[in-house]
Amino acid sequence: MKISGFTLIELLVSITIFAILSAFSYAILNQSIISSFILDEKNERLRNIQRSIKLIEQDFIQIAPRPIRSELGEGYNGAITTNPTSGFALELTRSGWGNPLGLSRSNLQRVAYQMENDKLIRIHWNVLDRTLGNQFQKDILIDDIESISFTFLNENGEWLQQWPPLSDDKFLSITKRPLGITVIINFMQEGEIRRIFEVSP
Repeated sequence: MKISGFTLIELLVSITIFAILSAFSYAILNQSIISSFILDEKNERLRNIQRSIKLIEQDFIQIAPRPIRSELGEGYNGAITTNPTSGFALELTRSGWGNPLGLSRSNLQRVAYQMENDKLIRIHWNVLDRTLGNQFQKDILIDDIESISFTFLNENGEWLQQWPPLSDDKFLSITKRPLGITVIINFMQEGEIRRIFEVSP
């Protein structure tokens, strides 16, 4: 009885074909893993942006007409202010600060936003009328940002770059709130995001 089998050439051809198919399969699998990783990163980035915008919205719609004493006790800073001497892009007092532990504090919170390098930072204090020694908490909301800007809608339907308006009475303006706020964030990758928020009366 004649026994047939693979010749050396046939065996080498089979091994070569198997190696090529394995390489293709690995390349496809590797590309799928990379694509999945990139997609996960983009989705996480989008979720982070959405969370940050939601937090900004909560701050803006709950602005309280409560000014604060300056850190040196020489005057008052407005309930919402873009005063550049503070070092912040925007500073405000908001209501609705949750207190699940029943701590002895107000439900009002002083919040500020500023840019540090390419990061949007949110700062808050545990007291309203703070001094230079009061501690604060800084949270990085979003990175890879080129710029952030705010405009404010007054009772005349005008959008202003600064708040409180310079034309207003200084004493009355410290409790004055805009009717709405536009925030424009320019991202390095995603481009511009613009949102308009109504301030609760």
